[in-house]
Amino acid sequence: MATYNRSGLWGDQTISMSRRSAASAALAAIALTSCAVGPDFKRPDASQADRYIESPLPDATAGTDVAHGGAQQFNVGGELQQQWWALFRSEPLDRLIEQALRDSPTVAAAQASLRQAQETLAAQRGATWPTVNGQLSAQREQFAGASVGQSGTSVFTLYNASVNVSYTLDLFGSIRRQLEALRAQVDNANFQLQATYLALTANLATTAIREASLRAQIQATGEIEKLQQDQLQIVERRFNLGAVTRSDVLAERTALAQTRATLPGLQRQLSQLRHQLALYAGQPPEAAGLPAFELDGLELPLQLPVSVPSNLVRQRPDILSAEALLHAASARVGVATANLYPQITLSGNFGWESLSLSQLFKPDSNVWGIGPGLVAPIFSGGQLQANRRAAVAAFDAAAANYRQTVLTAFVNVADALRALQTDALALQAQIEAQRQAHDAFTMASYQFNVGGASYLTLLNAQQQFQQTRIAVVQAQADRFADTVALFQALGGGWWNEAPSAPPQSETKGTVASDRTN
Repeated sequence: MATYNRSGLWGDQTISMSRRSAASAALAAIALTSCAVGPDFKRPDASQADRYIESPLPDATAGTDVAHGGAQQFNVGGELQQQWWALFRSEPLDRLIEQALRDSPTVAAAQASLRQAQETLAAQRGATWPTVNGQLSAQREQFAGASVGQSGTSVFTLYNASVNVSYTLDLFGSIRRQLEALRAQVDNANFQLQATYLALTANLATTAIREASLRAQIQATGEIEKLQQDQLQIVERRFNLGAVTRSDVLAERTALAQTRATLPGLQRQLSQLRHQLALYAGQPPEAAGLPAFELDGLELPLQLPVSVPSNLVRQRPDILSAEALLHAASARVGVATANLYPQITLSGNFGWESLSLSQLFKPDSNVWGIGPGLVAPIFSGGQLQANRRAAVAAFDAAAANYRQTVLTAFVNVADALRALQTDALALQAQIEAQRQAHDAFTMASYQFNVGGASYLTLLNAQQQFQQTRIAVVQAQADRFADTVALFQALGGGWWNEAPSAPPQSETKGTVASDRTN
């Protein structure tokens, strides 16, 4: 019959095998740990599509005059540089993005999440090693003699010093699957960090372009206001001479007031954009030193690299993040599968136990024990099977989310490519409309001043010219903004950063069939 001593160690009667046979059994069990149940993960296949839009991509967008950027060339299969914003040749934008990447709380949070995932993985790696704990205790006890057929009681102090070793054999790969899931979570945190970089830089560039557009609109509106003031003076002089009616003067004053009324709204939008830039840069709204952006200070990139669809799924951070989550879900299916099987733990103890502290470390106070432990699920009310089915369902959801992310990425690229083509056509048409409106306004002004045209003709020509000037500014800004959208849709080029590219996980992909060997 086995006995259990006071120190928590198994006595001599429980050791039914020699040390050599115990070691042989342990080695045999460890040899089985090459088996991991559950599905093995394979990376999803790359897209077989060869284009993003129905019709073949043209070589270039429609051409505009050099003053407004010119035609943009599509370089299919080209590589986008990591610091893609440098293509706009704006030193203030470069400085602002550098500051934002350094000071943004959003970036700091993503970096901290990455560190958390890495440390969680490091902590779980400890489960692959034996656990060694030291124990030192002194316990005052009262012993009842009746338990051994004697009368009376005795009170004594028991001193104990021991080292406990425990090791769980990963026979069915539960620990390895957990590590696999955590490595995938590290990958996900890496790609989320890259997605944060991309979103922040794209938002900064787009906001800077919108600011430049608003400044250009405010400037154009101010010039139109000055033009209307000059025109009002002419109309008032002609009214004093009796050449025009009072209603003509009132109409010109109304047009001037309407132009002035648009300025506060534009200035409010400009202030809000400045506050947004400060937020992206990790600064309070009242922070000074933020650069001011003008359209003339930005250069439109004329060479546009376009990744092929099969490369896009290996480059976009959000796709790679969804893939990492799919990998983690696959590994958790393996964990749930391994939980259906028995678990074996090897444990051992070595130490000293004595009723006297002075005799604690004497040879005759030595105690030790070694032995395996087996825990096998027999009945759990269907809990383990339900957990595995839930893990499989979670994998199916992750697979669907991955497919949706890929489709969304293709739509983003297709939208940006179409927008660039239509924006170039729109700008070309607006430039021509502005040119015609300017000529018409110049002619109407001359004819009105010499009495050859009515004031209504002049007013219509003036309003058309005002509208076309603003439209050209907006169309020009759209080309810049949609260029940023294309660079963002293509993934931002982070993979071309040689020194600090995020590490790839050891395995990628989709779930294959379950295996148990």
